[in-house]
Amino acid sequence: MSSRVEFKTQSKRWRSAGVVAVALSFCACSTSGTSRHAAVATQDESGFTISEQASVSSSVRTMFNSAMRFLGQGEFDEGIALLTDATKAAPDVAALHIDLGIAYGQVGDFGKAEASIKKALQLNPRHPVAYNELGIIYRKTGRFEQARESYEEALDVYPDFHFARRNLAILCDVYLSDLTCALENYEAYSDAVTGDDDVDMWIADLRKRLGE
Repeated sequence: MSSRVEFKTQSKRWRSAGVVAVALSFCACSTSGTSRHAAVATQDESGFTISEQASVSSSVRTMFNSAMRFLGQGEFDEGIALLTDATKAAPDVAALHIDLGIAYGQVGDFGKAEASIKKALQLNPRHPVAYNELGIIYRKTGRFEQARESYEEALDVYPDFHFARRNLAILCDVYLSDLTCALENYEAYSDAVTGDDDVDMWIADLRKRLGE
């Protein structure tokens, strides 16, 4: 059976590193401050993307774009340094904290990753990407029930967020041995995302294990 792999949110900016960032759309901005905007989910031929629109200074825009280039090349130290500076310059932009948390997670610094994601949730308590990423951190640090709650929070905010749906199914299947939860969420994911042969195989396996 193929291994279960967690899904993060797709973005065209950071895919080459095996990690994906929250898209950040820049508004016309002044240099005097930032403004908050809700996360927006879209789905097109390139996949599922959650973006946050923010008004920031040109220097923050430059830092963010440079950080994405470094992270896309696997140069995490440089990318983290720039994102850290960006979060200090624009502390109210949740997407910056999420991307910083993702980057910290990639280098195995789960303490800083968790702190960054939780800061994003303080800014935007209904950001599905933040809950999905926090669930991954909890899973990697052995806090499985908290991971489940976090994935469920993501789905409560955005029920069509199939990345969180797949992650929840894997968690229930592999780590919690809750086969009913696993099957329910694999099937919901399969309804939303066609052509995932791995998930189709896992569904068949679960039905067999459940005696269906």
